Amino acid sequence: MKRILALSLFGSLAAFGVFLSLESSAAKTAVFVTFNKDVAPIIQNKCQVCHRPGEVAPMSFLTYKDVRPWAKSIREAVNSRQMPPWFADPNHGEFSNDCRLSPKEIETITAWVEGGAKEGESKDLLPNPKFPEGWQIGKPDVVLPMTVDFNIPAEGAVPYKYFAVPTNFTEDKYVQLAEIRQGDRAHVHHIIVSVRYPDNGELPPAGEINPAMLGSIRRNSGDRPADSDGRLAGWAPGEAPLMLRDGQAKLVKKGSVLVFQVHYTTNGEAGKDRSSIGLIFSKAPVEKRVITAGATQAGFVIPAGAANHEVTSEFAFKEDSHIDSLHPHMHMRGKDFKYTLMYPDGKSKVLLSVPRWDFGWQLTYVLKEEIFAPKGSKLVCVAHYDNSINNKFNPDPTKDVRWGDQTWEEMMIGYVDFTLDKQDLRKQSPQAASSSSSR
Repeated sequence: MKRILALSLFGSLAAFGVFLSLESSAAKTAVFVTFNKDVAPIIQNKCQVCHRPGEVAPMSFLTYKDVRPWAKSIREAVNSRQMPPWFADPNHGEFSNDCRLSPKEIETITAWVEGGAKEGESKDLLPNPKFPEGWQIGKPDVVLPMTVDFNIPAEGAVPYKYFAVPTNFTEDKYVQLAEIRQGDRAHVHHIIVSVRYPDNGELPPAGEINPAMLGSIRRNSGDRPADSDGRLAGWAPGEAPLMLRDGQAKLVKKGSVLVFQVHYTTNGEAGKDRSSIGLIFSKAPVEKRVITAGATQAGFVIPAGAANHEVTSEFAFKEDSHIDSLHPHMHMRGKDFKYTLMYPDGKSKVLLSVPRWDFGWQLTYVLKEEIFAPKGSKLVCVAHYDNSINNKFNPDPTKDVRWGDQTWEEMMIGYVDFTLDKQDLRKQSPQAASSSSSR
């Protein structure tokens, strides 16, 4: 009995010794992790695109002095995977713009903070990346601002505003890169810029316009021709500029008008906005147009108090196509969103699953490799909504909710960017190329 107790005591002491050894080793590791050598490369690669002056993040991370006061907050944010913002389920799809930190990067930041967030030797610090001045896409070929200022009140709800911006293009243009810049970052929540072609009805005049002039294009995006009134680019917190693959571009026909849909939020102070979009045209011959369409469902009703209400939508591919990117869109009651490609033979593949929707970070998910969608296949979108009291973002759980522009209403759109396999604009005359569509 004494021998058993002695062995047990020895085992416990040995285990305790191993624990102390591991703890000491971890502490030593933490002490030698420094900002300049270990953490700065992570910040430069994954954070500075937003955390620098003039960008969306509220604080700059360009220097150690900038980062040090936020060290513990950064540790918590990366360990909870709140930052960098990325919501795709890793079990479905691979995306070229996946900004998640690796487990090793998270471990490095954690060790740095727990080791006292030391600065380290100046010789270990690599220079920050050189970001384009003012524009992430580089200097635009053309910048098209809103033609009027919009005065934002200090308080109250502001209905979505629409502004027509003539392009004055005298020839068709193929846009490969596009970036929206907010005139008043404190009040602009999101912007969607669409193209209104001259051959799709009366063009709205320049300036602020009544949304009734635009018809029902936002509700019928799944049924309308894919080359009319198409979404050119969007901006919301976390959304990167439009950056298409070489040989691909979006078409803006000569004489087109851009329509800015702007969502303003009030914050107790008045403001003034004149947002703009910068465009870079393709310098190489364009092989394929990128078409934006939407699997849209506008006829839903989310019952008051419903905690997991399901809404579905579909988009059918009428030709052999390749899918380039996906962009789910909902509002405050959005809970999750999933894209599934249903093949003509009955097989299916989940392309994107967003199990935790966040209205504050509306991301576009760019596929690492384009996915073949044969003629007759369907993109099926399934979304769930939480209209219950348990949803802390819910404006009013006592009311049924329907489609609407305002954030206290709801939307269900599964945007998709795709190209047509048979299309090769390099083999067509400029006139034929500009009229090519997905018919």
